[in-house]
Amino acid sequence: MTTPYQQQPVQQAPLPQAPGGPLGAYTSPIAVRHATFTDALASEWTKIRSVRSTMWTLGVLIALMLGLGLLFGFLVRANDDADVNDAPVLAFGSFGVLLGSICVITLGVLTITSEYGTGMIRTTLTACPSRGRILAAKAVVFFLLAFVVVTVGATVVALLQSALLPDAATASGGEWLRATVGVGAYVAMLGLLSLAVGALIRHSAGAVTIMIGVVLLPLVLALFMYTDSLSGLRTFLMDYSIPSQLIGFYGSSATGGMSGPAGWDSLWIITGLAAAALAGAFLLLKKRDVWGR
Repeated sequence: MTTPYQQQPVQQAPLPQAPGGPLGAYTSPIAVRHATFTDALASEWTKIRSVRSTMWTLGVLIALMLGLGLLFGFLVRANDDADVNDAPVLAFGSFGVLLGSICVITLGVLTITSEYGTGMIRTTLTACPSRGRILAAKAVVFFLLAFVVVTVGATVVALLQSALLPDAATASGGEWLRATVGVGAYVAMLGLLSLAVGALIRHSAGAVTIMIGVVLLPLVLALFMYTDSLSGLRTFLMDYSIPSQLIGFYGSSATGGMSGPAGWDSLWIITGLAAAALAGAFLLLKKRDVWGR
């Protein structure tokens, strides 16, 4: 009679040997490769089109552009005393673009700060450890999306206003290009500047507040500069403010004059600002840890 301690151990079947590997090892049939920039672009496109904030902000943007553009067109057409023979017909679309740019600013900030708020940034950097590649992919995807949406919206508004106001002054090809492609590029660059500020601040509310201050503060300060000694600074702030530069694409100015930058000059200014902010965001992203502490 045998005791439990004298029983022979149960013989277990040997583990199957994977092809090309030692006994008990497992080789995945899925090829292992490093993430490329194309993979980062695909990932960022999936994220930006699958979150509700994108649908809400772009939906409000389109509603503001179309709604305000058509509203001003109908008001001018219904006013019998309004003389629109010399009025630039495309300029009536600037009101919707000005308010809609707040939506682009918000989306630009949320494109990167939302990942820090939810902790998704850990997963993103685990899948693609190259932080510069992630920031570049976010910038490219966001810029293209904002540029296409704003350009299409501005083109539709311009066509509808031209149909509503056939007696208004006919716009040239250059004016059409500035009021559609130029406006789309400028607003997209403004959103790209917001994305860079979001990468620097890493806080949604703080970055949006800073960007709204950048847009509105110069005009607000200029309104309170009544003295003659501050007239030069007042003119500079009003001419180089973001609303004035944006309205300049339509052949007019928020100050009623044309002393400040207008048209494509405004685009180069905002491009330089966005590039400088993105460079600073890239340097800090490389130095700080995931949470920015």
